[in-house]
Amino acid sequence: MLLILLTVYPILNLIGMSVSTIGFQAAREVWSFTPARNFQDLIDDDIFRTALWNTLVFAVVAVTIEIVLGLTLAILVASVSRFKGLVRTVLIVPILMPPVAIGSMWKLMYSLDFGVLNQIVTSFGLQPVNWLGSTLLALFSIIIVDVWHWTPFVFLILFAAVEGLPKEVIEAARIDGARNRELVFKIIIPLMKPALAVAVLFRIILAFKVFDEVFLLTSGGPGTSTEVVSLHLYKVFFEQNQMGYGALLSLAIIAATIAFLWVGQRAASAVGAR
Repeated sequence: MLLILLTVYPILNLIGMSVSTIGFQAAREVWSFTPARNFQDLIDDDIFRTALWNTLVFAVVAVTIEIVLGLTLAILVASVSRFKGLVRTVLIVPILMPPVAIGSMWKLMYSLDFGVLNQIVTSFGLQPVNWLGSTLLALFSIIIVDVWHWTPFVFLILFAAVEGLPKEVIEAARIDGARNRELVFKIIIPLMKPALAVAVLFRIILAFKVFDEVFLLTSGGPGTSTEVVSLHLYKVFFEQNQMGYGALLSLAIIAATIAFLWVGQRAASAVGAR
């Protein structure tokens, strides 16, 4: 019963909203059945297509970098014999910070006039870079923030997996003359496939729902260069008050996320089968 109340009913309500136009008259909700209109709005929504593409680029690039960095850090930290706990604590600090603090901090660092990054750039005699105001760099700049914020999350998952690897297998490989590169790619990574799959799954889901960083740093600009699906959905719901179309948009985002996960899983299975 609790599952029905907390999961099934909200989903059914969302589906009902997605085929309706919802207005307010005399402090009451007025629902009109308009599925064709909502679907036509979705087809005509150019911003949604741009936001979906930006989200796909963001998810693929950010998650790929985070998995590589997280795995590298996990292997390096696991090989440390002293101060392992201190190093692990320092590395997870970014995921402990509130998103508002992260957005404010990075916005100051990216500042065109007095940001620390542009101070470094100008110290080499170069012109300041408009990190958040350039259509070419804005999305990349947000990806950097996301990598800084979420790589520790990936590191924690993979570090636990590295620590749980059978030591006798690794020692046997070393005795047989395996080099560090061979040890990593032929022993450690194959044994860590389940943990890697979990890390990728969680990060893709969270990457598709990215909102805080984009909202705080660029609000989707300049133009629509950093518009992502969560931010577009927020604008449709709370700025344009299109709750019916917003519900349909939510279902479209869920479908796109599931499709992306399915394709990624099939691709990973194909690679693992080789």
